[in-house]
Amino acid sequence: MKNLPKFALSLIAVGVFAHANASTITVSTGYSTAGAQKSADAYKTVVDAAVAKPTVGYGSKTVASYNALDNSSLFGSSTNIAFRSTIDFGVTAAQAGSWSFRTGVDFSQGGALFLDGVALDVGTNDMWWNGSYTNSNGFLNGSSTLAAGNHTLSIYGLESCCDGFQQAQFKAGNSSYTSFSSTDGLASVSAVPEPSTYAMLLIGLGLLAFTGRRSTQAVKFQA
Repeated sequence: MKNLPKFALSLIAVGVFAHANASTITVSTGYSTAGAQKSADAYKTVVDAAVAKPTVGYGSKTVASYNALDNSSLFGSSTNIAFRSTIDFGVTAAQAGSWSFRTGVDFSQGGALFLDGVALDVGTNDMWWNGSYTNSNGFLNGSSTLAAGNHTLSIYGLESCCDGFQQAQFKAGNSSYTSFSSTDGLASVSAVPEPSTYAMLLIGLGLLAFTGRRSTQAVKFQA
């Protein structure tokens, strides 16, 4: 049993860093009858206001994948939807450089795409990608040079009817487009431990130190 503290510490360490290779995707929606907006910032303002008011048929949830995503499956309503999707992800030093993003949407009143708070694209037309990126009017996209560290991709949109499915993807350098998901291999912002997790790690270290001290005292006593 003398190796039990080390084993326990290992389990704690695994818990701290277990989510180091995944994006964190949060979808939030609200009721809105707003029409097409004049700018990306206007979409952000209108959607944020709608999402801030909890209503039956809408809500907020962390999802595992940004594929075949719609409000009706998540929360119930299929009309008058304000969408705000937030994708938090990390970029390693090896991945730093040119990145591209695209999101196929169903926003009948248009929408906007932001990266780290800066607008990448905006569409004020009836946007419906229908599973294809051949129609440039059906999706939002953009590119940027990313440094190593944490980043946030945000999608805002307004849908009157009838809530078709959506997708969001990234491409680092010359790689192929990959959908954001809990298994996309990107370093996650959630990989930075919460204060409570640090406390668990410190408890484990203290347990290991205490056990080592007792072992040393036992050796001295036997001598």
